[in-house]
Amino acid sequence: MSWMERLFETYENCRVHIGSQEDETPLLPICHTTQNAQVQVVVDGRGNFLRAHVVSKKDARTVIPATEDSAGRTGTKPISHPLCDKLQYVAADYQQFCDDKEARFDEYFEQFGAWCSSKFSHPKIRAVYEYLGKRSLIHDLIDAKVLFVGKDGKLLRKWTGEKKDIPEIFSVLQGQGGQGDAFVRFSVEIPEDPQTDLWRDKSVWESWAEYYGSSLTFRGLCFVTGIEMPLAGNHPAKIRNPGDKAKLISSNDKSGFTFRGLFTAAEEACGVGFEVTQKAHNALRWLIARQGYRDENQAIVSWAVSGVKVPNPFYDTSDLLGGGGGGATLSHEGYTAQEIGEKLKKLIKGYSVNLGPTDEVIVMALDSATPGRMAIRYYRELTGSDFLEKILLWHTGCCWLQRFRKDKVFVGVPAPPDIAASTYGRRLSGDLRRATTERLLPCIIDGTPIPQDIVESCVSRASNRIGHEQHWEWEKTLGIACALYRHYAAERRYTMALQRDRRTRDYLYGRLLALAEHLEGRALNLAGERRETNAGKLMQRFADRPYSTWLTIETSLTPYRVRLRTNRPGFLFRVEKEIDEVINIFDHGDFLSDSRLTGEFLLGYHCQRSALWTDSNQETTNGEKSHEEDQ
Repeated sequence: MSWMERLFETYENCRVHIGSQEDETPLLPICHTTQNAQVQVVVDGRGNFLRAHVVSKKDARTVIPATEDSAGRTGTKPISHPLCDKLQYVAADYQQFCDDKEARFDEYFEQFGAWCSSKFSHPKIRAVYEYLGKRSLIHDLIDAKVLFVGKDGKLLRKWTGEKKDIPEIFSVLQGQGGQGDAFVRFSVEIPEDPQTDLWRDKSVWESWAEYYGSSLTFRGLCFVTGIEMPLAGNHPAKIRNPGDKAKLISSNDKSGFTFRGLFTAAEEACGVGFEVTQKAHNALRWLIARQGYRDENQAIVSWAVSGVKVPNPFYDTSDLLGGGGGGATLSHEGYTAQEIGEKLKKLIKGYSVNLGPTDEVIVMALDSATPGRMAIRYYRELTGSDFLEKILLWHTGCCWLQRFRKDKVFVGVPAPPDIAASTYGRRLSGDLRRATTERLLPCIIDGTPIPQDIVESCVSRASNRIGHEQHWEWEKTLGIACALYRHYAAERRYTMALQRDRRTRDYLYGRLLALAEHLEGRALNLAGERRETNAGKLMQRFADRPYSTWLTIETSLTPYRVRLRTNRPGFLFRVEKEIDEVINIFDHGDFLSDSRLTGEFLLGYHCQRSALWTDSNQETTNGEKSHEEDQ
């Protein structure tokens, strides 16, 4: 139960954020949950109806008191919340205006009355109780033009009039229940009390928490704290989103022998204090909404138990550094990772000022295979210094020039979802994307090598240049493939600058492909032709059979050489000279081998291409050199 203990400690360290209006999903007080309200009713301190209005969708999320059972209620277990709820529960006149569901007012009002009559009561709560006791809620809402009835005197399930005249209530309701499913929240206006909204009033939160806590009688040993206290019989849901029914801890199967055989009762298998589970789940819900990564049922979050900010391991380098292209600039010597490394070191140093070396950082991944059960798929506890070191190693060890789109070009590491998209392309389903991002987590947090199949698949897609519909899509895949292969083969110490002294066969063949493409591309530009080069078209074949394909590419360059010899002799001389230099570096047997190339050829190709681009930019600035000047 280490994860729950850490979440409990996090809640205690972050109490200042409880109910904060700055968070879209606030850190909830214990014994509370959230619901989306559609109707707001305002009463005075004596329980008299003042007014009501429809709640807009952007203001719908409402913090409400809840019991263990009501917080996890389902359609088969209609258990009322103690204060705010649907009309079915809070309106005594529900049956008069709706006959499609059974009214639940009596059970709701009895529970509400027990709270109001206790020593933990609150004047605003009693005002709402007095009003609901008048048994006229729906009637008042109809008079206030919030709800609408048809000719039969019943609430309309859907609007049948002109679309331009549709009442506001129908624009905020979801589902098939119609107006009868409207969720109601309350405000109480008392002179000299500025806080009228009960869902924002901390004194109301405390009133319910104290009352409900006093009603818990089942006590036992809490496995998290080691202290005897009231135990939870039902653990919270709604962890990943307001509609999430899956639970991390559940023992409601009394017939399928989920826990029996080893234990006679569920609490023998897992006893968790009510306050502990409330705080732990509230903290997890808040962390996921605030700083987690979500992909349908998958949720991944990292946090410091102390509550200080930590870098998000799922950010790419550009986002981690705050956007704006990320880092390294291009120079006449090509690009390097030096600038990006310096920026990352400064960033990590900034985090380490607040995050102590021994502070605990947690990384957790959640997923669910069924609607009711959730599992912790990945869990790590690290010290602050270890976590920051792993983040730095990931962003420097898997660093490469990334061209995601015209307005996002940066030197750094792609985010795991981008890696998954570039690795599998059109084959990428939701399940495969989530599985891939989960497999990349240990590479980031534990420093393990990237799985070989992911690297090879991404390299294969980058080699298939004509298989991409858009040029920018291929550029993105190429950058990601280079980054993955560089990390996978870290012991070879590849750099992003062109390594002219590297003599490996695959790297040299990659350089040759880039040189051939550059030569043909310049000739096409001179003629005003905009089409793919032969080198680009044959890239996949070149990766599979480099020697035989190179003979085809070199032969196809003949007409372009003739064109360049007339118009750009100096350029042609330099490129041909470099092609000859690269071929001469090959060992004779390596050059003649037609065996398949590894991802290393993409590194050679990318580095050579970038160096040629840099030279071309300088050439454009300084003017074309003549063939004689080169001599």
